[in-house]
Amino acid sequence: MTEQNPELIAGRYQLVERIGQGGMGRVWRGLDQQLFGREVAVKEILFPPGMDDDDRAVLLRRFTGEARAAVTLSHPGVITVHDVVEHHGAPVIIMELIRGQSLAAAIRSHGRLPVRRVAEIGAAMLDALAEAHRARIVHRDIKPDNVLLTKDRVVLTDFGIAHLADATTKLSHSGIVIGTPQYMPPEQLDGKRPTPANDLWALGATLYHAVEGRLPFEAEGLHALAVAVFTSPHRSPVHAGPLTPVLDALLTKDPAQRVGASEAAEMLASVLRSSAGPDASAEQGAMRERAPEPEPEPTPTPAHTPASTADPRVTPAPVPDAPVPVPDAVAENASAPPMPQQAPPSPPSPLPTPTVLDSGSVAGTPRGPVPDRPTTPPVPVPQGESPVTLDVAAGSDLRGPTAAQRRGLTRRSAVLGTALAVLASGSLLTWALTREDDAARGGAAGSGAGNPSVTVVIGVDAPLSGGLSPMGVGIKNSADLAARTANESRHVPGVTFEIKALDDAADAAKGAANATRFVADDKVLGVVGPLNSAVARTLVPSLARADVVNVSPGNTDPTLTLGHDWAAGTGSRPHSTYFRTIATDVDQGPFAARYLHEARKTKLYVIDDTSAHGIALTAGLTAEFTELGGTVVGTEQVDPAERAFAGLAVRVRASGADAVYFGGYYDTAAPLSQQLKQAGVNVPLMGGDGIFDQQYLTENPQAEGDLSTQIGVPADASEAGQEFLARYRKANYPEPPGWYGPYAYDATWALIEAVKTLVTDNGGTLPDNARAKLSPAVAGVAFDGVTGRVAFDGNGDTVNRTLTVYAVNDGSWSIAAPSAPTTP
Repeated sequence: MTEQNPELIAGRYQLVERIGQGGMGRVWRGLDQQLFGREVAVKEILFPPGMDDDDRAVLLRRFTGEARAAVTLSHPGVITVHDVVEHHGAPVIIMELIRGQSLAAAIRSHGRLPVRRVAEIGAAMLDALAEAHRARIVHRDIKPDNVLLTKDRVVLTDFGIAHLADATTKLSHSGIVIGTPQYMPPEQLDGKRPTPANDLWALGATLYHAVEGRLPFEAEGLHALAVAVFTSPHRSPVHAGPLTPVLDALLTKDPAQRVGASEAAEMLASVLRSSAGPDASAEQGAMRERAPEPEPEPTPTPAHTPASTADPRVTPAPVPDAPVPVPDAVAENASAPPMPQQAPPSPPSPLPTPTVLDSGSVAGTPRGPVPDRPTTPPVPVPQGESPVTLDVAAGSDLRGPTAAQRRGLTRRSAVLGTALAVLASGSLLTWALTREDDAARGGAAGSGAGNPSVTVVIGVDAPLSGGLSPMGVGIKNSADLAARTANESRHVPGVTFEIKALDDAADAAKGAANATRFVADDKVLGVVGPLNSAVARTLVPSLARADVVNVSPGNTDPTLTLGHDWAAGTGSRPHSTYFRTIATDVDQGPFAARYLHEARKTKLYVIDDTSAHGIALTAGLTAEFTELGGTVVGTEQVDPAERAFAGLAVRVRASGADAVYFGGYYDTAAPLSQQLKQAGVNVPLMGGDGIFDQQYLTENPQAEGDLSTQIGVPADASEAGQEFLARYRKANYPEPPGWYGPYAYDATWALIEAVKTLVTDNGGTLPDNARAKLSPAVAGVAFDGVTGRVAFDGNGDTVNRTLTVYAVNDGSWSIAAPSAPTTP
């Protein structure tokens, strides 16, 4: 079929020019002669060479039928199909002609796209896919080439090879792969019947490509690529920021555990909310870091950074804004300075001793997403020092969306592959989840005289391998110590407790698989863990569906207890089975503001790294600091990959700030602090737990006097904690308990106390429906644990939420010495 051929397609469609070609078809610009020469896109489906007549006939019937089904779709995000005809034995699809640019062409031209723009594209694609899925149509070939960007639309195209969800025959029965392997999920590569989950994986791969500038999986050849998809984790995103949890959820290998469309839409909405506002364009520019490929960058344009209370002498730095241009061209599936010397200011006034402050938040303050904990255990603090803590009353007003930020120092997931068995024979690949035996279950020692008649298993999900294993092993050992203690004291007569520990390797996919194993073991009544919030988002829903209670010693994502809409004040508890013994991140910003206010810091320069964590901290801090009467003399956002801050140092020095607050992570904060000191800005830099890392000290020899907050308190800060540490050492565990061990001990004991309540209320025996009854029993526990009072509010959060202030003293993090408590 050529444009020179005067023959009309179906007697009405005249070809004008070819505008694109892919593996499954050619696209032409055409004219509909029966509608006054209206421009249309004409797509000719190309059959694989060498196909016999029978297979060709089957494919023709299928393509034609499914394309005609796509005609029924009416949605601004779905390309309009006008007609489906047959021409010389091949199907031809007549569609609206979209003037714009494909997402693939945008990536090729401009490298990776800004996070906010990718979230906008993803939300629009999800809305269109939801319409298709309601019509029982699975697209099967979502990829950047099939996403068109116009001035006001994001349009999905190529529904011509869509597969009806109720179809029973396979298009691939002859070895033909329908779709693009780089964007296909494991089950589609395996020839399984297509479902909407296929499209969600492909959406994740597409958004990953857009925000990272590269594919989540790459290998030489189809076979190697398929093996990688089956068995390997996708590459850890580097530039995705708050989109990281969305990508992890969409790229979950098991379709049963993959995030659904509605939840994915909520997650994307949370990303957009966190970056909304007058500085949204600044976020777009900041999140667009340099692309690894040698494509040209767009010309930067200044973007405003919020500084409503800033000193007028401070000029915000230009932030590159990188919108994706949309040329007025047809594209349908187309391939498409030295720092001035200045005398240093007078030495700053010494910081007062920290005080015990309340954590009340300013009403209406939006909070952005927040991260998981640092990767390295905190520096040990000598016994006898008292921490500065923040006690939060139950029921405090908590606001703000959250998402775990993926950075090198955080406890967020690298999402490793689920354990998969791969069998390859010719072009056929099969996969299956592996299920380990019960070897992971270890009986708790010291069960006392006689054998109790009932065994209750408490699961532990933690990273027992990988970079976070020191903390994970400490969690496992601490849970084991609690079980030993209960057994030795016969705390629950007639019941012995065992620990079943499974390794999640800080991987959301493994957490989901572990949840399945816990649920399958009917002796497991509750689970302690996980450490990571990213893992919790896959583990908790599966446990909740089976009434398995989950008490975490480490998750800090507020959405786990308050839901995705909590920032708007309309959130609700997602899972009645989920509890935690540690505070969340939402109080760090306000707490730091009160600390600095008590330190007589009145002029503050606020900086964040555009991460969800950084935005959350600075939003809470700014509102609280100004409420207390302080002045924010400058606000700025920096690229998290930036390491040169000479210009920023000049602006901070000119502002007269007596303290700098940085919302972000140590790898950006360390050079920032060092260069500020080198520029004569001799004021403390304070941050959240994202900078509380040994690497901050290693990479910043001028960190002396800098400050950080950390959620919780060290175990040796209390008599109960010291007693726990003594018993832990006596048990001869080879690894220390770490920061989260005491919280894991209390989480395990909360389950033990709840089991005791069930047994007592049931006349001395465990009821048959113990799983279903355990959640309300956990909700009612209240006891003095090794970390303080252990009890839960109506959302499942601990009522004992504390924070600790650390200062860099003689090159080490140490707890700042307290004084008498005061209130603001």
